[in-house]
Amino acid sequence: MHLLGNVFNCGLNLFTRITLKIMITFHIFFIAIIQGITEFLPISSSAHLIILPYLMKVSDQGVIIDISAHLGSLLALIIFFKKDSIILFKGLIQFFFLKNQRKEFLFFFKIVIATIPVIFFGLIFKIYRLDIIVRSIEIIGWMMIVFGVLLFYADKFGKEKKSLEDLSFKHAAIMGLFQAFALIPGVSRSGITITGFRIFGYSKYDSIKISLLMSIPTIILSGFFISPEILEENDISFLAVSVTFLLSFFTAIIALNLMVKYIYTFGFTPYVVYRIILGLILLYIAYF
Repeated sequence: MHLLGNVFNCGLNLFTRITLKIMITFHIFFIAIIQGITEFLPISSSAHLIILPYLMKVSDQGVIIDISAHLGSLLALIIFFKKDSIILFKGLIQFFFLKNQRKEFLFFFKIVIATIPVIFFGLIFKIYRLDIIVRSIEIIGWMMIVFGVLLFYADKFGKEKKSLEDLSFKHAAIMGLFQAFALIPGVSRSGITITGFRIFGYSKYDSIKISLLMSIPTIILSGFFISPEILEENDISFLAVSVTFLLSFFTAIIALNLMVKYIYTFGFTPYVVYRIILGLILLYIAYF
């Protein structure tokens, strides 16, 4: 009888470990897909990456998985806007060789200006651990609703007069401050910058394009800041990292294509509706 009990306990422990492993694997793959879909849509990818572990009752996926997902979506963005990405790269080269008379350099320098506030406030958030404080369901819920309404207002009343070529140093600096707000989960980096560009009269398409091009150095720098934490990872699966990267890449490509293709059919209203619904659900969870 004692032997049967031991066998039963061993079988139960094995079943539990296998079930847990399957749940963790599914969670990681799900995270990759959600990251790819939400990274460039104005619905806050950071909020979703915080909400999912909470709702699925699993531990955080780890830094290496986060970086893999971000790199996958970053590659998708660079390929999707390859012509403009090449201009940025040329501007970077001209910056190092101090050839500052060309349009590529000027565009690159504007993107740099738009990135400085994110670096500054990002360091403040890290030093004072504000990034931990703002990761609450309640804060995310309110941010989803408030900035969703602002996006709707900006898109409804914004003009279609300006394009990428009209991007000024002043607008780049202001958009940099807007980006800093997105350090709060639920705000959405793409959402708040698209809102700003629409208020300034940039077309829907160019608002998306400039906003997403501005995210390239931001994503790279965010990965750089959290990369030392990789050393604390004890169990790194090459398969999980590879699949995360690929899933994030392909889902980001699909999301980008759909957003650009239907932007003049539906505008940003579907994202606003989604933000408000999700925000209300989160507030219900937080308060009730």
